[in-house]
Amino acid sequence: MNFFESQDRAHKNTALLVVLFVLAVIALIIMTNLLLMVVFGYINSEQVRDGGTLIRQMDWQTFVAVGAGVGVVVFAGSLYKIIALSAGGRVVAESLDGQLIPRNTQDLNQRKLLNVVEEMAIASGTPAPPVYLLANEPGINAFAAGFSPRDAVIGVTRGAIDHLSREQLQGVIAHEFSHIFNGDMRLNIRLMGALNGILILGILGYYLLYSSSFSSRRRSNDKGAVAILALAIGLMAIGFAGTFFGGLIKASVSRQREYLADASAVQFTRNPDGIAGALKRIGGLESGSKVENPGASEVSHAFFAQGISGLMQWLSATHPPLAKRILRIDSHWDGKFDFSDQADSAQAEKQAGESETVTRHAVANKVAAVAAGAAMAEVMTAIDQIGNPKPEAVNDARSLLSELSVVIKEAAREPYGARAVIYSLALDKGQEVRARQLKQLQDHADPHVYALTLTLMPQMDELDIKYRLPVIDIAIPALKQLSLSQYQLFKENLIALIEMDSRVDLLEWSLQKILFNHLDGQFFKLAPMKARYSDPGQLKQEIELVLSVMAHAGAQDQDGMEEAFGAAAEALGSSGLALLAKNQIRVADLDLALAKLEKLKPLAKSRFLKACVASIGRDQKVSAIEVELLRAFAGALDCPMPSRTA
Repeated sequence: MNFFESQDRAHKNTALLVVLFVLAVIALIIMTNLLLMVVFGYINSEQVRDGGTLIRQMDWQTFVAVGAGVGVVVFAGSLYKIIALSAGGRVVAESLDGQLIPRNTQDLNQRKLLNVVEEMAIASGTPAPPVYLLANEPGINAFAAGFSPRDAVIGVTRGAIDHLSREQLQGVIAHEFSHIFNGDMRLNIRLMGALNGILILGILGYYLLYSSSFSSRRRSNDKGAVAILALAIGLMAIGFAGTFFGGLIKASVSRQREYLADASAVQFTRNPDGIAGALKRIGGLESGSKVENPGASEVSHAFFAQGISGLMQWLSATHPPLAKRILRIDSHWDGKFDFSDQADSAQAEKQAGESETVTRHAVANKVAAVAAGAAMAEVMTAIDQIGNPKPEAVNDARSLLSELSVVIKEAAREPYGARAVIYSLALDKGQEVRARQLKQLQDHADPHVYALTLTLMPQMDELDIKYRLPVIDIAIPALKQLSLSQYQLFKENLIALIEMDSRVDLLEWSLQKILFNHLDGQFFKLAPMKARYSDPGQLKQEIELVLSVMAHAGAQDQDGMEEAFGAAAEALGSSGLALLAKNQIRVADLDLALAKLEKLKPLAKSRFLKACVASIGRDQKVSAIEVELLRAFAGALDCPMPSRTA
């Protein structure tokens, strides 16, 4: 199943979630009505002599009124939680007492984790998500949370980095990246919101019981006080039933996704021993995969392995049993868990670094060939690698990181240096324009950032274009750590640098598009886009504009542009499309077009991006600007495309 099919399946699972949620609410309405019948029957026990009279006093009007009240309470509880989670995965991580791991950490285990995440991210063509450490959790577990790759975070327990080897940790992180790309995270957050509404009646019962316990002491013979006490206990019982329903809903939408994420992790890393070893290690560890934080039950369906225990979890477990998961990966498993402690030492990490250097020369030529456009066949399969990169991509990413200048790499990993690196990418080659750009930074940028920009300029000027996208990906997580005022100043300065020469070329546009696409959601509350269009033909004008931009970028003459555009239109299966002249294309219109195209449904996005690839492949050549544009277009549609397709 590819990325787009997985996204489409996630939409269908959302529909299933809605159906199950409605059924659970109906069950709660019936139970609440029955509870009120009993309570009111007790209060009016002098008038009520038999069950028939008790039932007759609860007419349909009362039933509907109670049902409406329950519905309002449940939906209000769900809406409140969804709004609280709207800031993205960071909120989920912080609710579990997760602490953001700084990119410049000196802790060896933390650096090992960050290196693995960064390699996976570059191989996948997306910026590395922020990584949170659950420092007080000795069990082995992890999770990915967020609405999309733009606001995703990864959380990892202390037990995972202390007890897993590098290849086991890589298997766990690959599993979490699968959840990021397959649309599972958005479903998980919606599930958290829905279940909060279902459980709200039990919470109300608890507070009612708490408040009534004081008054009942003063009015122990008051029948009304006893009825309120009974109502509170009844609501708590209904809350318990809501917990049971919530567990069933979690199990119904979670279990199969875990098998799929395991399979994707094996496919991604081409190393079944990694994720299988992590699962065996969980089985052999005393604390297993348990997460002790009180908020763990709310997030249990998002964990790598079963995070909480108890009777309710046995009845409606969100994850398949460890043994079943291991056997699906390793059919020859002997049934024995791993009781050893294979955590990497500093020496092992050093050996891994040496291994990277050895593999660097083996793949350097292939990486360079792709960047230069020689591996055309690989570029033509780029769509198949969206959210599903080839196993070789991880080795390529590791090699590329080892080749990249240490000075640039380390600068891009911290907030001051990341701004300087991006500013350097936007500097013009012409001395006159560059002098004005540097004056802009001297007058308006942070003095330390300006000084760093001057220091980095010579190396950034010599930077091979094949490193451009990876450097941007490395810098984005550091830029997410800026304050709102720092980000606003950074954004204003970058736009000023780009517009300094009174024109915006496509490389400059793609730079700011990739950056702001990932960063704006971090600092500004953006409403999630709802998929509305199942056919790209419904957005004819927007399609014409974007495909025209791609045709102009890849061809040198009018005939070549028309051939590239024609190839794209044919791949899209749409007739009546017309190539726009260069003077008809404005950057502002391109931004608006992509904002509309983001509303395409997953399978329609696949058709559109295949049309873009067809435009590139028309002349059997791939230029750097075409690759970067394709990456920018795919990113705007929330489709992470590897910057290396080999």
